[in-house]
Amino acid sequence: MAEPGHSHHLSARVRGRTERRIPRLWRLLLWAGTAFQVTQGTGPELHACKESEYHYEYTACDSTGSRWRVAVPHTPGLCTSLPDPIKGTECSFSCNAGEFLDMKDQSCKPCAEGRYSLGTGIRFDEWDELPHGFASLSANMELDDSAAESTGNCTSSKWVPRGDYIASNTDECTATLMYAVNLKQSGTVNFEYYYPDSSIIFEFFVQNDQCQPNADDSRWMKTTEKGWEFHSVELNRGNNVLYWRTTAFSVWTKVPKPVLTQLMYKWAKPKICSEDLEGAVKLPASGVKTHCPPCNPGFFKTNNSTCQPCPYGSYSNGSDCTRCPAGTEPAVGFEYKWWNTLPTNMETTVLSGINFEYKGMTGWEVAGDHIYTAAGASDNDFMILTLVVPGFRPPQSVMADTENKEVARITFVFETLCSVNCELYFMVGVNSRTNTPVETWKGSKGKQSYTYIIEENTTTSFTWAFQRTTFHEASRKYTNDVAKIYSINVTNVMNGVASYCRPCALEASDVGSSCTSCPAGYYIDRDSGTCHSCPTNTILKAHQPYGVQACVPCGPGTKNNKIHSLCYNDCTFSRNTPTRTFNYNFSALANTVTLAGGPSFTSKGLKYFHHFTLSLCGNQGRKMSVCTDNVTDLRIPEGESGFSKSITAYVCQAVIIPPEVTGYKAGVSSQPVSLADRLIGVTTDMTLDGITSPAELFHLESLGIPDVIFFYRSNDVTQSCSSGRSTTIRVRCSPQKTVPGSLLLPGTCSDGTCDGCNFHFLWESAAACPLCSVADYHAIVSSCVAGIQKTTYVWREPKLCSGGISLPEQRVTICKTIDFWLKVGISAGTCTAILLTVLTCYFWKKNQKLEYKYSKLVMNATLKDCDLPAADSCAIMEGEDVEDDLIFTSKKSLFGKIKSFTSKRTPDGFDSVPLKTSSGGLDMDL
Repeated sequence: MAEPGHSHHLSARVRGRTERRIPRLWRLLLWAGTAFQVTQGTGPELHACKESEYHYEYTACDSTGSRWRVAVPHTPGLCTSLPDPIKGTECSFSCNAGEFLDMKDQSCKPCAEGRYSLGTGIRFDEWDELPHGFASLSANMELDDSAAESTGNCTSSKWVPRGDYIASNTDECTATLMYAVNLKQSGTVNFEYYYPDSSIIFEFFVQNDQCQPNADDSRWMKTTEKGWEFHSVELNRGNNVLYWRTTAFSVWTKVPKPVLTQLMYKWAKPKICSEDLEGAVKLPASGVKTHCPPCNPGFFKTNNSTCQPCPYGSYSNGSDCTRCPAGTEPAVGFEYKWWNTLPTNMETTVLSGINFEYKGMTGWEVAGDHIYTAAGASDNDFMILTLVVPGFRPPQSVMADTENKEVARITFVFETLCSVNCELYFMVGVNSRTNTPVETWKGSKGKQSYTYIIEENTTTSFTWAFQRTTFHEASRKYTNDVAKIYSINVTNVMNGVASYCRPCALEASDVGSSCTSCPAGYYIDRDSGTCHSCPTNTILKAHQPYGVQACVPCGPGTKNNKIHSLCYNDCTFSRNTPTRTFNYNFSALANTVTLAGGPSFTSKGLKYFHHFTLSLCGNQGRKMSVCTDNVTDLRIPEGESGFSKSITAYVCQAVIIPPEVTGYKAGVSSQPVSLADRLIGVTTDMTLDGITSPAELFHLESLGIPDVIFFYRSNDVTQSCSSGRSTTIRVRCSPQKTVPGSLLLPGTCSDGTCDGCNFHFLWESAAACPLCSVADYHAIVSSCVAGIQKTTYVWREPKLCSGGISLPEQRVTICKTIDFWLKVGISAGTCTAILLTVLTCYFWKKNQKLEYKYSKLVMNATLKDCDLPAADSCAIMEGEDVEDDLIFTSKKSLFGKIKSFTSKRTPDGFDSVPLKTSSGGLDMDL
């Protein structure tokens, strides 16, 4: 913003000289480092062309690198009989510095004394007047009711030659310096500039022959803190249009128009209709009094019917401000749902879809309960609406969480009504950098809501751009095609307003109680205002820490980190079966790995790859995968910081353009996208929380060990991915693949996804096998050799485990050979036989004596009890032995004798004992 009494302008020059002390002076020097040609035309005349009436040019190079030299009249149609075309030099031909190309004989010749040549380039270092080929334009960026009047005041606000440099305008208009060049081969443009005033936006960009900006160059110039600085940009072969543009405006300087108490009707600007034609609608009469519309939440209505923000510590629903009750704090932000006037931190303009020039027109109009796109100058204009937020203020009761990057969120409700291929773009810019497209909606879209999560606490701009058609036609056929925004809600805005108050943790003090912050991982009890720790394996909703219900359980196979901000897997996993428990340790897979998909090609044949970076587990849940957009870094001198955009996630994707395509030493990485911001769970099931990992996407597992699957979700919700992107990583046991193993993409979807929303990966590695246990090995016992026996432990084949326990050491024991035991057996058998023989003899002898004694006893008892006739002689005669002679009647075996000995008595109670007379007579039974 220009200050009164000060001159703010950008300037340029060729060489360094004593710097003039001009306040906030911008200076610019440029030279185009390649050959170019400018054609001119004049009226016709029929006479033979003289040599002074024409010049030579080369035709465009063909596919073989050849071209023709043709004669071109200075004024077309003025003369005839031009020299015939002849074969020209090779397209790669050029003269050295200090030489010039004589087109007559197509050879390089030295410059005359006192002159110089850049070879294939041209230098502009004299700025007494605007050099041929340059154009200076101006436009007004003010969008209030006096826009038409201000536009006229900007006609003289152009770039002004100042002798040895050219300077930008000194007012608040937009000034553009343009130069068109036709390059026969790729080249560069270099310029020296002086730009100390950051309150004015200075941008440089290049458009190609399709009127498309060069996406490889950062258009926002950095301020010069040490005087003159150089800037260099690569130029492509063909037509290039160079733009230097300065814009001075501030979104904070506008005073809101009052909310009128009378209904006023005005024609929409620009007025593209005639009210004088037959059947035309007349403008309704103004001045009808009506009730004042309400203010937006967080604002109150003053006595003069204007809306002012409520002071901090209070809230409102759009009427009166109310102090927040004790134990609560205001939920600051911006909530726009009444569109009676454009908020002070919003701007609207129109950008031409043909030359990308800003126009002094209003792009969006307020309409009470919504804001809609105006007619514009042509159907391919971009209708721009921008909201700028200076910064964000997370809730006081929430601790800063380095792992959860959400600092705020923006939600808006919109719809598009289109008859052709209209497009609505939503873009986000950080710290005045180039807006980055976030989402695009094509065609008619019903009333719907969209939410974007903000992860940087810095000045942020949100831009909505609506284009009715992409056709380059300066016509108005589709003015009825409109985009409408009904509400915009931004949370946690610095210096914002509150529409409600939320509970906070209370801290006792001498003057009462005040809001304070709970420790990390603690929720707020709504009734008592005290802090309580979340249970184990739960995480806390960072922006809604009220009640135990704010503690969300972690998924299977995961646990909470120390501050209960996220669930993660510590690289361990257990799987139970009826027979055993399988334990896993994926620590060897914790480092980040990368994977590139197959080559893809644009419609023009440009080759690129989708490059993936993955971090599986561990690291206390920190996201270790980084994908970067280094397009702007390629032109920043070594040692200086750039504006590269990078994202951090568990899994991310970037588009890589190889060096052989870009011409740089390193490849270009662009369009980084997060594919995994949250770990949902780890399981062997194929489906979890609505995410499915189809087994048929990869070759089937053949070892009988199910894959362990990691399930992730991203925070980015897009039009095509209403639930956000999801990612699954199948970790498969493959004993033959050493750590880290190999990563694979689905065979049917070479870019990792078949629908653009769900991404799938297969990671095969020996480290993915279960930990080894006692069930994975068995013992082998050797034979006894020389009194020694060995027991060896070996893994079962095939070995389907990794890590875990080690094989036990070999065991050696003392043993006896088979010869020894044979000798022992024979000796024992012999001893046993001898013992049995001795015992048999002993018992036989003993039985003989018992038999005799028993027989004698029986005989004695019989003689005593029986009553027989007197014998002739029963006494023992003198000289006879008293020894009885007992003789068995017959010889019997040992078994027979035993049987006779154990015979039963006769029925009359007497035992029958066979006796034999001494005279050898017949046996008698007594």
